[in-house]
Amino acid sequence: MSSSFDRYQKRKLISSYFSVVISIALVLFLLGCLGLLVLNAKKVADHFKEQVVVTIYLNDSAKEVEANQLEKSLAMAEYTKSTQYVSKEAAAESMKAETGEDFMDFVGYNPLQNSIDVHLKADYVTTETLNEITEELSNKKFIEEIRYDSDLVELMHDNVKKITFWVLVISGVFTLIAVLLINSSIRLAVYSKRFIIKTMQMVGATKTFIRRPFVFKSVQLGIIGAIIALIGMGIVLYYLNQTFVELQLLSNPILIGGLFVAVFLLGILITWVSTFIATQRFLNLKTEALYY
Repeated sequence: MSSSFDRYQKRKLISSYFSVVISIALVLFLLGCLGLLVLNAKKVADHFKEQVVVTIYLNDSAKEVEANQLEKSLAMAEYTKSTQYVSKEAAAESMKAETGEDFMDFVGYNPLQNSIDVHLKADYVTTETLNEITEELSNKKFIEEIRYDSDLVELMHDNVKKITFWVLVISGVFTLIAVLLINSSIRLAVYSKRFIIKTMQMVGATKTFIRRPFVFKSVQLGIIGAIIALIGMGIVLYYLNQTFVELQLLSNPILIGGLFVAVFLLGILITWVSTFIATQRFLNLKTEALYY
């Protein structure tokens, strides 16, 4: 009979530990994924900004040497990420491929113009900078027109600021939720041992002596939960890096390593603090209060 009861208690204890580990792992995993989002939010925003193209259309009278010099000077400019010269013939072939029809059969000539596509670095994709670049280049007589999607630039700039703000807010909320959930799980685990705590206290054990095994066990569970969360984060990061190669999510291993270490230490810290507070609460309770 006693053996059956001991096995029941052991299964109940293992089940309690398992639920605590899973709770810690899930919360830290979500928190870690949110951390990955925060770290890469600027990189993602920069990627979309750098898709904005400034197209410089040249006059038909523009000489080849002038076009080459302009492209070289633009490529060397501090605001430029890349440039590409597009001849009117290449533009016609591209349009023909897109539409499936040769428009020159109808008009009899190629009305398109030679152009230079300029991709800017993300930090320079602002309305002010684009206006300055446009004003500077407009002084060249062989440039007929400079075109870019100003509405898209403005919308992107506003949305990036809004998204950054809300990501920080959500990060703070998730951090608070993580602490509360892990704290709740630890408190439930300690609550099941409240009578043992009080018995040890009644036979003369000090608070530090009583608290030590609970803190040690909780920290162990926190480490296991953190390791599981880190494995999950690693899988997610690997999958995203393979799917979105252009974002180069692994280009800064020190920053990512710092996040993984932070998640691991957070798992230990929260479990340690939660266990300390929970055991302290039951140590300070009167014996009759343990039944409520």
